[in-house]
Amino acid sequence: MKPGDSARRLRIYISSTDKFEHKPLYEVIVYSAREHGITGATVLKGIMGYGSSSEVYTNKLWEISEKVPLIVEIIDESHKIDSFLKNNKLFFESIGKGHIITMDDTTIIMHKAGKKK
Repeated sequence: MKPGDSARRLRIYISSTDKFEHKPLYEVIVYSAREHGITGATVLKGIMGYGSSSEVYTNKLWEISEKVPLIVEIIDESHKIDSFLKNNKLFFESIGKGHIITMDDTTIIMHKAGKKK
């Protein structure tokens, strides 16, 4: 991807306590994106939020487990995002927890690739 290129941004809104087969859901999504050749993924941690359940989640010092909103954000070329969604559609439909997935078009302003380890 280079400056001026069109791309798609995929955002997956979940909770920090969501699991899939005893693994944190955000980790499962990020590793799946890497396996599908997606350029990169970022997990953003919210400090407060609520979803369709209307239960407000926040980071409070006195709570035993931290349940806060997370956003897994993935930006890549349209065909890669479409392929990732198509290959993971059943996975996302099988998750028992509430979540929402959004997608929008974006433009690359700068992309500097790091070195692979």
